[in-house]
Amino acid sequence: MMFDLPVGTKKQMREATKFRQFLLDQGFEMSQFSIYARFCNGKDSYESYLRRIERNLPETGEVHVLAFTDRQYENIVRFSGQTKNRPRQNPDQLAMF
Repeated sequence: MMFDLPVGTKKQMREATKFRQFLLDQGFEMSQFSIYARFCNGKDSYESYLRRIERNLPETGEVHVLAFTDRQYENIVRFSGQTKNRPRQNPDQLAMF
């Protein structure tokens, strides 16, 4: 998920912060300040999160949701600083806390 939310006023800043906090509460991980990712186990799970996101959208701004297959996700190459990091592995289907 990628988003570009306006933060020109205090109200817009509060809405952007509230949206980011919602994503974290839903189990998303921040890749960059406006890019968040979450593993969904199947189409039903993906559609469920999509509905939750839609219900919590800020009044203004742009939000883009991208879907990757397991294989596409595993093939993402990530650089941090000047070194290439190992590819991320898909999480287990069920994680209990």
